Amino acid sequence: MPTKPVLLVIAHGSRDPRHAATVHALVRRVRALRPDVRVETGFLDFNIPSVQGVLESLAAEGVRDVVALPLLLTRAFHAKADIPAVLRDAPPQLRIRQTDVLGPSPLLLAALERRLYEAGLTPADKSSTGVVLASAGSTDPEAIAVIAEIAREWRHTGWCAVRPAFASASLPRTEDAVRELRELGCERVAVAPYVLAPGFLPDRIARGAAEADVLADVLGAAPEVARVLLERYDAAGVPVLAAVGA
Repeated sequence: MPTKPVLLVIAHGSRDPRHAATVHALVRRVRALRPDVRVETGFLDFNIPSVQGVLESLAAEGVRDVVALPLLLTRAFHAKADIPAVLRDAPPQLRIRQTDVLGPSPLLLAALERRLYEAGLTPADKSSTGVVLASAGSTDPEAIAVIAEIAREWRHTGWCAVRPAFASASLPRTEDAVRELRELGCERVAVAPYVLAPGFLPDRIARGAAEADVLADVLGAAPEVARVLLERYDAAGVPVLAAVGA
């Protein structure tokens, strides 16, 4: 029976200590779900251990196969450029496969609804509630289009209306989407942050939600998010057959 690849969760990192704490809580949940899989965490910036440091440590231990999972919701610059560049500099004895990013996924929609219900809504509120799907934002058109499509898809599950919003780089801002839903006639307005961990941009989303009735928490260590990580890991295949950049 071949040894299963190590799952390396690659997080962006932040000066805000809540970010790393949330990432570690999510990884603990993944480990609890799959104790047969070794799960490590590396950060691109600000926090330790670095991705490069984890890869070097794994190689020194004699690990051969690694599944590298970008802890990102959309395919933008980090997934397309930063992470592949770091992985190309990994020790040559490692065979690494980079998975898809987490989104979009029906499980993430379920996690968004979980957070809204935890914030006080009930399923009976859906038809009278407008939701702002508030993401960090990106200059990548593909990432922006994905957020807009998720909002359209989510609307069809019974909400009064769903509007995308962005904390940076793109428009509309959260507060503008809240006002639009008010003008549309929704009885109440809720803001659902489509972000994984607290930090500067999620705080901006929260400020933009000042006029909303409900502000949900970030996705964080929701069980549905942990399941998405394991889906991406399993989809990478065992054993790993090709090295990054080969």
